[in-house]
Amino acid sequence: MSKLTIGFIGQGFVGKNLADDFTERGYDTIRYALEPEYVGNKDRVKEADIVFVAVPTPTRPEGFDFSILRNEIKLVGKDKIVVIKSTILPGTTELLQAENPDIFVLHSPEFLVAKTAKEDTKHPERNIIGVPRDTEELRQKAELVLSVLPKAPYEKVLLSKESELVKYIGNNFLYTKVIFMNLMYDIAEKIDADWAKVSEAVSHDSRIGTSHMQPVHTSERSTGRGAGGHCFPKDFEALLQFHKEHVQDEVGLKVLESIRDKNNALLRDSGKDADILEGIYGK
Repeated sequence: MSKLTIGFIGQGFVGKNLADDFTERGYDTIRYALEPEYVGNKDRVKEADIVFVAVPTPTRPEGFDFSILRNEIKLVGKDKIVVIKSTILPGTTELLQAENPDIFVLHSPEFLVAKTAKEDTKHPERNIIGVPRDTEELRQKAELVLSVLPKAPYEKVLLSKESELVKYIGNNFLYTKVIFMNLMYDIAEKIDADWAKVSEAVSHDSRIGTSHMQPVHTSERSTGRGAGGHCFPKDFEALLQFHKEHVQDEVGLKVLESIRDKNNALLRDSGKDADILEGIYGK
């Protein structure tokens, strides 16, 4: 087979780093995004054999919103493969496949850290591909996608509802870890313990690790307490609402709601990411 043409819809930090990597590895690439240098490629996306889509999937006061993804996927050419990198609730890939029967719709969660996104793209820990149905044809398409991605020590083809859940579990476990460490930080403050020493000792437990241990966090956009940023608050609220709709467990829901409420209080009290909270919950 001749080298495939790879398309990209969306050039945020996920789409751009992925497109850069494919270009550096010698693939013909087509990028479409709203930035001036890419916006003219809208009609060319249909030429690509495999199209990676990384567009926003916000959580709004009305709920999870994948309308941008739903629209942009229509640009993919007939019989071509689209790989969704956006974070989407379980069942979304199946729904999009049903709406677009003339293309092959797959899901592949991204695991990038913003500040190390380039290296994470080149040297991924995991490549996971989700298929909407367990058929030989779709598994062959998934294996084709795995063959062109940068190699990872762990590679797996799952059902898309499983791969979608994998992404939400990862993000929301770390969200919960941030809240727990904030609670422990408050104890340390009350007993006059040095949190830097405590957190260092705790992080040397291999089961816990060093990430998401700092209650007061500084990013490029803000400083404050709580699990903020563009992903964590929206993904936790989306999963909470999904749990509420699909799992009949009032006690479990109260646990999730309490974690959410504590985090929102930390963000608001410290002035961190107020605009993100407003986008999710309104004023």
